[in-house]
Amino acid sequence: MRIRATVAAVSGALVLSALVAPLAQADSQGAASTDRPSAAERFGTSSSSTKSTFSAAAAAPTVSNVTVNAGKNVVLGTTTVKTFTVSLTASHPSGIADAYIDLWHGTDVETDVDGYIPPNEEVASCTASSATTSTCKLTLTAAPGMEGNVYANALAGTWHVTAGVLSNDGEIYWDDYYQTHKVQRLSKLTVNASPEPVVKGKTITVTGKLTRADWQSGSYVGIPSGQSVVLQFRKAGTTNYTNVKGIKTATGGALKTTVTASTDGYFRFSYAGITSTAPATVAGDFVDVK
Repeated sequence: MRIRATVAAVSGALVLSALVAPLAQADSQGAASTDRPSAAERFGTSSSSTKSTFSAAAAAPTVSNVTVNAGKNVVLGTTTVKTFTVSLTASHPSGIADAYIDLWHGTDVETDVDGYIPPNEEVASCTASSATTSTCKLTLTAAPGMEGNVYANALAGTWHVTAGVLSNDGEIYWDDYYQTHKVQRLSKLTVNASPEPVVKGKTITVTGKLTRADWQSGSYVGIPSGQSVVLQFRKAGTTNYTNVKGIKTATGGALKTTVTASTDGYFRFSYAGITSTAPATVAGDFVDVK
């Protein structure tokens, strides 16, 4: 039984508070529901029989190796929907029947959830490595934009990971705060080094722009000023870039700096990223030094 009705299970009943205005507006325009299942709802048990890590039940399954997107951050642009794999390993004397993993955003699972990425499958695919232990897999789909489940820029950053397991004899493990994972805005860089060609010893001006996905407008916008970006150089005929200098973004993500021409090579910008925004590196722009 897989239902969405509210059930007061030990770890899971979810009562949503009123969302802040921008998020509430986004939800009214088609964003995915933040109505998450409880342990009882997911696994089709009554609330009185549900056990979880919160009740310290000795018979609950044990869980390890919870992995989201192969350990990589989930990075979203403006339109591309991303489906990724989540998995966990679980053990119980009776064996493992099912598992559950989701991502949710907010401060409290019972009162403040403003983002939710559910599993696509009603039942996990569990492969037994022994009579007691299985590795279970599910897929999640993150959809950016006002019609998707990642519909507001305020959702960029750290999300909580829920892990749940059902044993063959009906014991349940459920932890809404098992770990965290980042869902980030895709960033992009441009670069232009000029003049080209340039006389050795003269000044090269390197410009560019750092932008990132705006999930609400569906476009790429300049990142706020003050972000740290590194100018890098690769000498012609070599493969490795070296750092030249660090600079800060100006208004609208604009980048501009100068260097002295010394030898043929490629200039590029590299951005390390922040919690809400993924790293970015642009292909190098060649400068011919005479």
